[in-house]
Amino acid sequence: MIVVGVGVGPNMLTQEAIEVISNAPVIYGSKRSIELAEKFIKCEPHIIKDYKNLHLLPDDAVILSTGDPMFSGLGKFATEKDRVVTGVSSIQAACARFHVDMSTLAMITAHGRDPAPAKDALIREVGLDKNIFMLPADNFGVKEVAALLRGMRIDARICIYEDIGYSYERSVCGTVANPPENKSDVYCIMIVR
Repeated sequence: MIVVGVGVGPNMLTQEAIEVISNAPVIYGSKRSIELAEKFIKCEPHIIKDYKNLHLLPDDAVILSTGDPMFSGLGKFATEKDRVVTGVSSIQAACARFHVDMSTLAMITAHGRDPAPAKDALIREVGLDKNIFMLPADNFGVKEVAALLRGMRIDARICIYEDIGYSYERSVCGTVANPPENKSDVYCIMIVR
């Protein structure tokens, strides 16, 4: 299989991704990933219903992953014989938006999983004076992050970037004491020290 990152939002496909998608004999993905790539899809796309069974798909199947497949994406299901095509990630977009050097970041994801390891990683990385990029979980978002940082007596800027690439995207910053509020469920958090 070929796992292709379709980018974090509209118009963020790489040329390599466009070529793979345009030549795909069969495509699978989430509704959102198919929508992001639809103008380049020439075959009938299929919605993925069970991500744990991707290994059962044909060898020539193209699997669409939002953002970059290797950060909280479907690249984790690829084997050594599979190909992974990178996509524009929310990390890249947020660093550009907030002028943060990617080399200063610790990257953490709580998206779609138990947030306990993300919380532990956040505590550890903030303790090392790192800037943080985080994909939140429903129960571990900007409010919980700000409360944790307040408890640690950390002073930082907290930024959120929502619906990246769409005409209604929103980026806003606040402080640990007065964090921004997300209006969308599709967002990322940056903690800038």
